[in-house]
Amino acid sequence: MNNSRRSRQGAMTRDATGSASAEAFVLIAIATILITRLYLELTGYPQVGGGNLHIAHALWGGALMMLALLIGWLLIGAGARVAAVIMGGVGFGLFLDEVGKFVTKTNDYFYGPAAEIMYILVVLILVGARVVRDFRPLTARECLASATSIAADGVARGLADHRREIGLALLVQAEEAGADPAAVGRVRALLVAAEPTSDRLYRLQRWAPRLVPGFFRSPRWVPVVGWLLVIGAVGGLFFGLLGIALGGYFYQHDDITLRLDGMNPASVILIITAAVTSAIAVPAMIARRHTTRLWPLRWLRNAALLFTFLNAFVDFATEGFAALISLSIGLFTLAVLTYQIDVAVRHPVRAGASERPQIAPGDHALQQ
Repeated sequence: MNNSRRSRQGAMTRDATGSASAEAFVLIAIATILITRLYLELTGYPQVGGGNLHIAHALWGGALMMLALLIGWLLIGAGARVAAVIMGGVGFGLFLDEVGKFVTKTNDYFYGPAAEIMYILVVLILVGARVVRDFRPLTARECLASATSIAADGVARGLADHRREIGLALLVQAEEAGADPAAVGRVRALLVAAEPTSDRLYRLQRWAPRLVPGFFRSPRWVPVVGWLLVIGAVGGLFFGLLGIALGGYFYQHDDITLRLDGMNPASVILIITAAVTSAIAVPAMIARRHTTRLWPLRWLRNAALLFTFLNAFVDFATEGFAALISLSIGLFTLAVLTYQIDVAVRHPVRAGASERPQIAPGDHALQQ
């Protein structure tokens, strides 16, 4: 009986904002690595300690990750989660920055493949969070559980307006999915009765994008980055297959250089990436002209995520940290698509539940 009940409920219960926290954790870790490398380069790689002692910054990273775990275990509420995400992300970045020392006998901080190892770990976390988020829509039980978690925060410390909106929207989705009306009503009563509290962090999140010129926040960027993604993927597929067919090709004349790789692991990865990206991005761009639903934008974002990070995997393996240039272009594309999805989700929630598209887990970003 217990086994059958567990199979009906599923093996895990997802938090509607959990994947956004995981993504923020990774972004903070990446920023920490880059800032740490820049600081060490500018200061001549100083060492903390003296004599036979050297306190590596990986130790500080481990201490911050420990504190993040303790905060998550001991405290409840959105503030505790934000603190745990920030401290954990900084700690993980400090720890990961010294991975070269952990995988070499000579404790080589400048070990060449260290950038690739960092990149693989980061991608695994991002892809894992995305799989947990997108492999199926939130169930009624998960919507109700996420809304209850927000209500519990309201009982303890009060609720910011945007958190209340998210909780109420999740309850509407839970009702539509067949949740117990009595349970929904009790959670809704807690959300409505919760005392209002400061919304400073959310206002900061909303204020930060205003620093970006409106030109870059325009929805006109969607077809631009979308078709550039399609061209890049289809072109990569064509030239990759052409290079394999020719067994490799190199041409140079004056300032023009053309190089096509033959069959090797890097070219195979790039061809597979281009093929899968094309299969996702082309239908999404065509569908955008015929529907106002969100799935084409989500498909485009997933295609950009796949294309950016798998291509960067090859770039990091061959160019090291110089791959950050191409990665930055891909991240700009992801930022444009994510921003437009966030706008599309938030507007109907404010306009009314009857106009609201279905909430995918994490579509609200890290709105704690």
